Amino acid sequence: MPDPTVPPTPPVALDALLARADLGLRRIAGPADPAVVVHWAHTSEMADPYPYLLGGELLLSAGVHIPDGAGAGYFDAYVSRIVAAGGAALGFGVAPVHDTVPGALVEACEMHGLPLLEVPPRTTFSAVARALWQLMAQARTAELRRVTEAQQSLATAAARPDPVPAVLQQLARRLGGRAVLYGPEGTPIAGAGPDPGAEARTALAKLAEVVRPSGPSGQEPSDARPSSASDTVAGVRLVAHALGNGEGFVLGTAAPQRDAGDHTIASVAAVLLSLLTGERRGGSGADRSSALVRLLLGAAPAEVAPLLGGDRWRVVRGRPDGRAAPDPVAASALGAALGSSLVDVTGEVVRVLVPDGRTVERVPGWTLGVSAAAAPRDWPAADAQASRALARARATRTPLLRHGDRPALTDLVPPHDADAHARALLAPIERSPALVDTLRTWLSLHGSWDRTAVALDVHRNTVRQRIARCAALLDTDLDDPDVRMELWFALRRT
Repeated sequence: MPDPTVPPTPPVALDALLARADLGLRRIAGPADPAVVVHWAHTSEMADPYPYLLGGELLLSAGVHIPDGAGAGYFDAYVSRIVAAGGAALGFGVAPVHDTVPGALVEACEMHGLPLLEVPPRTTFSAVARALWQLMAQARTAELRRVTEAQQSLATAAARPDPVPAVLQQLARRLGGRAVLYGPEGTPIAGAGPDPGAEARTALAKLAEVVRPSGPSGQEPSDARPSSASDTVAGVRLVAHALGNGEGFVLGTAAPQRDAGDHTIASVAAVLLSLLTGERRGGSGADRSSALVRLLLGAAPAEVAPLLGGDRWRVVRGRPDGRAAPDPVAASALGAALGSSLVDVTGEVVRVLVPDGRTVERVPGWTLGVSAAAAPRDWPAADAQASRALARARATRTPLLRHGDRPALTDLVPPHDADAHARALLAPIERSPALVDTLRTWLSLHGSWDRTAVALDVHRNTVRQRIARCAALLDTDLDDPDVRMELWFALRRT
């Protein structure tokens, strides 16, 4: 039989099930080992349950399968098959077939080291299964809470002045072990947590070489190696993650155990360290700090843009699907997926500044609006383009929409004249940003009340009221396509 398959839900300690006073379960044979865990419950009256078990079960039986006059040989074969299938424990129901647990079954479980539980007559098997699912749900909730807290602490550590050591320290504390960052040459450049010992330390360094995308010599392509690898040495669980910046950095962890949420926690740390080591390797962190200082001291954006690595950029606005406002970890993950660490979280929207030469593709779990490529002096206009593209993408339920960068009709009108005309036309509503935004979104969505309401996160009646107010203040007929065209021209200038 292949290795037992277990679900991602955290298992439940058998002792926790025995502690449920409402069940009245009693262990009458087998080891009293607190490390014994149960992954699910299964009821079977088969004389040979081996073909129907996956491993990790609490097998429940009322002994219907036991023939009259069954001896020690029958029970030895029965229990040995359960153990061979990877069963975690056996629960025997005292009723309605048997008044007591057969002594030969107790002896067989004791001999094979299988925990045997006596299920009293008042306790149904469905009650045992339901209690097990409840304990699993509690364990799952606790695990999710632990992962969430770890994500928040890692994001906070990444924002500190010494982010790399801070992230490693948090990761080591959350995993209860050692976290090491290996440089492109294979040497440890930072670490935190207790030393796992010479044997585990040497094995972890070798494991890091397995996943390293490409050494300094660049002789092996990055896609020829796995992104992660694991091993167990001297009772210590070792895992190596290749960081996604392609520079040869590797994150290694060594912990005495491996819980269900540890992989997620380590993956978050790997994303953050990918961004941090990318800045460190390329010197871009210092360049960006210099750019910020120059901006604060009065330099124009065009002067500091070369320090960021390019002359033309696109603004990408993203909003997560089906969940609340993005946290710093989610925002960093989006930036990593788009290939940029220039990320800003503003309310429910994440803004990312992406170099023009980098292709912006769909990111699962996000709705994106992408601006046209723009020089630094036009970045505010590009941000507005990305905002409108995101609004249209959400309204039309499209994962990604790009702002068209082809020449427009507005390019034929001198900018000064176009701006003056726009100010004069929109003067009656310019003091109400809500009216201006609603009119712009409504026109961009071809007058659809429902899609405008979705894009603005308001009720459709609110949209109707605002559009009616715009028509009254502008003293015009918004059903007239010529009027709509002229208003859209003016709104494009604001």
